[in-house]
Amino acid sequence: MNPHENNSGSQIPHTLDHSVSPSGAKADPPVSSRRDALRKLAVLPVLGSAAAVNVLHSYEEKCLAEERLKTSGDGTEPADSGKKDSIQGESGATRTTFTPPKRPHLKEKIPMSKIGGLYVSRMILGGNLIGGWAHARDLIYVSDLVKAYHTEQKVYETFYLAEQCGINAFLGHWSLGKLVEGYWKWTSGKIQFIADLGCQPDQLLDTIKRVLETNPAACYIQGETSDRIVRENADLDLFPKAMELIRSAGIPAGIGAHRIETLRAVETTGTSPDFWMKTFHTHDYWSAKAETEHDNIFCRKPEETKAWMETRKEPWIAFKVLAAGALHPEQGFRTALEAGADFLCVGMYDFQTVQNVNTFCQIWNSGLNRTRPWMTPNVDRKELLRQKRAASRAAAAENTD
Repeated sequence: MNPHENNSGSQIPHTLDHSVSPSGAKADPPVSSRRDALRKLAVLPVLGSAAAVNVLHSYEEKCLAEERLKTSGDGTEPADSGKKDSIQGESGATRTTFTPPKRPHLKEKIPMSKIGGLYVSRMILGGNLIGGWAHARDLIYVSDLVKAYHTEQKVYETFYLAEQCGINAFLGHWSLGKLVEGYWKWTSGKIQFIADLGCQPDQLLDTIKRVLETNPAACYIQGETSDRIVRENADLDLFPKAMELIRSAGIPAGIGAHRIETLRAVETTGTSPDFWMKTFHTHDYWSAKAETEHDNIFCRKPEETKAWMETRKEPWIAFKVLAAGALHPEQGFRTALEAGADFLCVGMYDFQTVQNVNTFCQIWNSGLNRTRPWMTPNVDRKELLRQKRAASRAAAAENTD
């Protein structure tokens, strides 16, 4: 059996546990030092804080700190800054000089909206890379590579950086909930978890009950699970039953799909979820034209998907909008938003986050050529903050009475 599969054949993401001491005993990490380090480390690309240079660990982050020190507020460079434009590094027996690309400043935060009563940023952090599913076509090593990159520390840094950019939700396989709980425990972060209910169709309702015990912000039937229910002629009543069970916990319930045929089958049951989670991308990339399909295409009928969504009033979270890294964000984001998507779920590395947010906001502000109305309202972040503060003051006053 594949070491990354369970008995049902479903992939299980790698377990991140770096809290074991050499003696084998669990060691509690120092809370304050870890929180401080994460906070300083994550906000550097956003705020350009030169004071936190000493806590940086990677070459890229050191280069970023140097760039901040070199550049003044008006874009001029002080004379004789003493900093180098390149980094000396060693790889095996070969010494090389590497000049990494500049990382941009954050220009503005991602717009905020709502799904039901849940406040959700228009861009959601996707969980495939963190879970180890790279969708790298026929490159067999890439999933192991991204697992190795995403240590527990790196995942926490990625979450924290996303929050600094205004992304307030992480969407991933339900088994990653423990990782999110660890992030809440060891940092001051509050990113919300939208649980992907990936499982065998006959295990769906039991999986929902199990996942609801972890208090996710929302749940949805994972796309492949939905596709299998329809493809294998399973009981279509699973869709309304799942929506009812999720909603019994007072959270939004969604349905995902990779195939438009799945959505049409769900429609015949009369089921209306709180949101749809559907792939969307064009085929304007080389591997989409391969004669044999091999983890290279995720939305086979984009025009039919767009037309079907025009008939629905529920919010649409579009995912795989970059075709797993084959499309440039400028193209993928714009195409999905103009097709009618209300939210984008984007898997990304920490070093891509600021640029992706800037690209999204630039497209958002440029005017979009879309015919489908926005199905969710825009939320003013400042007003939301005022409401939260007022609620906190009211709760504090009530506790003192």
